[in-house]
Amino acid sequence: MAAFRLCLLLVWATVAAATAQVRTKPDKPSDTLDKTFHQQRREQLRKQLPPRSVAVFFASPVRNRANDVDYYYHPDPDFYYLTGYKEPNSVLVLFSEPQNIGGKQAYEVLFVQPRDPQEELWNGERLGVEGAATATGIATQPNTAFAALKLDTAALQHILFKELPSDVRDNANDEADLYSLIEQFKQKAKVPADFNAERNMLYSAVREQGAAQPEAVKRYLRQLMQSNSSLRQDNYLNNYLKANDASSQAKALAAFPKGKFDPYSLKRAMEDLREVKTEEELQLLRKAIAISAMGQIEVMKAMHPKMSEMELQGIHEFVHKKYGAQHVGYPSIVGAGKNACVLHYIDSKKPTVGDDLVLMDVGAEFKGYTADVTRTMPANGKFTKEQKEIYELVYKAQEAAFAACKVGNDFMAPHQAAEEVIANGLLKLGIIKDKSEVQRYFPHGTSHYLGLDVHDPGSYGAFKHNTVITVEPGIYIPEGSPCDKKWWNIGVRIEDDILITDKGWENLSKMAPRTVADIEKTMAQPSALDSFVLPKLD
Repeated sequence: MAAFRLCLLLVWATVAAATAQVRTKPDKPSDTLDKTFHQQRREQLRKQLPPRSVAVFFASPVRNRANDVDYYYHPDPDFYYLTGYKEPNSVLVLFSEPQNIGGKQAYEVLFVQPRDPQEELWNGERLGVEGAATATGIATQPNTAFAALKLDTAALQHILFKELPSDVRDNANDEADLYSLIEQFKQKAKVPADFNAERNMLYSAVREQGAAQPEAVKRYLRQLMQSNSSLRQDNYLNNYLKANDASSQAKALAAFPKGKFDPYSLKRAMEDLREVKTEEELQLLRKAIAISAMGQIEVMKAMHPKMSEMELQGIHEFVHKKYGAQHVGYPSIVGAGKNACVLHYIDSKKPTVGDDLVLMDVGAEFKGYTADVTRTMPANGKFTKEQKEIYELVYKAQEAAFAACKVGNDFMAPHQAAEEVIANGLLKLGIIKDKSEVQRYFPHGTSHYLGLDVHDPGSYGAFKHNTVITVEPGIYIPEGSPCDKKWWNIGVRIEDDILITDKGWENLSKMAPRTVADIEKTMAQPSALDSFVLPKLD
């Protein structure tokens, strides 16, 4: 024990000496976004801020996995998008007009966790204040200084912030952990204790769209109220729903409470920014998608009926890491047979895939940007007649959806095209008796935006130049469905990542085989893992 203590003291002295030096040149791989990218994003956001306003962004909470072990830290995408900074317990403050911050006029300030030899001994090196300033190009202060930042609430007309996390751990020994930073913000901004950001955003959305699209807004509100009892008791929403003419509608909308606390405008501004990708972002997305496509190819070559779902998932994620992807963008979905009919199946617990179809929805995350690629294939290398018929129907629907991926088209256009093809196909196969039944077997949307998040924010309006979306029609026929048993437990989804530009659409994941013939041909090829046999365990 004494020897251990002496060694620990020696290590401590070494670390303390090393961390006393300022780290001014953080690692910057060539495929990492440059700080000018993040600076330009902040400038674009500032242009959207209303006069006399401040926007406040908090880093993501550290999430506990078990006892004293945390999950791998994942930065808040908006926070990273604007700063490039990846450490927790941090705050970014942006002003619409320059303010006196630390004796200097500035539009922005970043509060970060300072260097700490003891913490860095256990959890790794920190950039610290000087290192963060060099890496981000933002005026930076220690997070302990956030408490002293003055917000002139009388002069500010708008205080913009995202919904504040309510499940953040309070470290009583840290006066500047995320919990403390959030509480300090609430106090200095004078946020009411009963302020509900989610309700505020709903009110703002109704105010903004309630007059122009009353039928759609009222339909959406009624859907929300079915599962939310508190909304059913909301007088503002009920008065709007009862309004039957333009005059009473206008009166109901004018009655919605307004205030300077505005999560909605900030959410909309970030959606607008992140929906359209820059060339730097597209470079990283292309890499993430290529890695994911390569994973699909290698699994096709390695798959055989005696493999487990877990093994197949492991091959995907091994290939990702082999090509430099640090993480998966979301929990991997690898489901065989009936498990392929569970949309978000993440258990991977089937011990052998047998002769089933195997659906694999897996995306690599590269430098923060994630892919989202799905392929479905027969574990034994050959589609049966029924499997092939369902697969080719989904393929045909995806082709129709691709054709609808045009700048100016409504976001729902690919889904409408795919749904029409699938409805007609299921009707022809006798699986449904009326086209209105299509949602039983195709229950999800066809597309979502893709970027730092697998479901990236966006307007979900007309397509714009340089947006990236998924196109992922599917058919899922679980056991017990009201159709011929020969179709039961067939689940097929084909998902590709599509770049939409003024010149048309581009399938970024086309490297992964997609036709029946190409999948069967690839599965017949030898795999680099064919000779990888581990010794048996006792």
